[in-house]
Amino acid sequence: MARPENTLTTREAGRTETETDEETEETDPLACPECGAEGVRDESHGETVCTECGVVLEDDLVDRGPEWRAFDASERDEKSRVGAPTTGMLHDKGLSSVIDWKDQDAHGAALSSKKRQEMQRLRTWDERFRAQSARDRNLKQALGEISRMASALNLPDNVQETASVIYRRALEEDLLPGRSIEAMATAALYAAARKANVPRSLDEFAPVSRVERKEYARAYRYMNEELELAIKPADPASYLPRFCSELAVDPDVRNRARELLSAAERSAILSGKNPVGLAAAAIYAAGLLCEEKLTQNEIAEVADVSTVTIRERYPELLDAGATNPAAAAD
Repeated sequence: MARPENTLTTREAGRTETETDEETEETDPLACPECGAEGVRDESHGETVCTECGVVLEDDLVDRGPEWRAFDASERDEKSRVGAPTTGMLHDKGLSSVIDWKDQDAHGAALSSKKRQEMQRLRTWDERFRAQSARDRNLKQALGEISRMASALNLPDNVQETASVIYRRALEEDLLPGRSIEAMATAALYAAARKANVPRSLDEFAPVSRVERKEYARAYRYMNEELELAIKPADPASYLPRFCSELAVDPDVRNRARELLSAAERSAILSGKNPVGLAAAAIYAAGLLCEEKLTQNEIAEVADVSTVTIRERYPELLDAGATNPAAAAD
């Protein structure tokens, strides 16, 4: 037997009225029972409060704000997780859009030939708009060079960040005219590595830099003087972990080499000498004291110094360690 149409209509009408009432209750603001004024939501405390008399109408509401607190703008930007973080390693600090190089749609399907041509054209125009001025193009090329060399030399991200800041300062001080971008970028990265206590010698930049050693060494001296970077001389002991790791020596050798350099510093024989050569000589001298078989040739190859430098420096370190046993024991 067929169901009467009027019964179905009544039920549907009842359901519609109920749903409408619930939606009205959710959207309409609460009225204060004391004064009749409307309530306002306080998201920070999870309450709904009367705007006139302050009566709490609702509590234990869901706080839709962040779970962290920030006390200044920089801390707020650092903790915020909306979008990608800004970085100084990009010329626009990562605020622009990037079109993916993959010719695929949102579902992973390959694009048609016509769509691929359109996307390639969009990428071209996107690159042009990202660096419109000469300054942006200069900065984009320099930061790309810094990133490439830092990756080749295994330098951490904080060194790249510092190098980008140094290069931006040089660009703002108008130090670039008359000098190549590659030379100034290499000089900025070398200075940043020195500042971060992960130094690399000037010779180590020669294989990765696009300019000659003389050119970026001259650029570094000029940048250091004009920007007043106040970079301290490199500590020979800062080279020991990397050299010892590449040589796979015993930890006792590294500790003994550090003691020899400490004794030599007390004897004031470090000034005026190449810190890389001193570190290599200290490893060789420590190997002799610890009876570790290390040849001058393999140490010179790792440290990128000559064997003559090691032969001239290690007797001085041994004498300093013998004359300053207390310093070596430290």
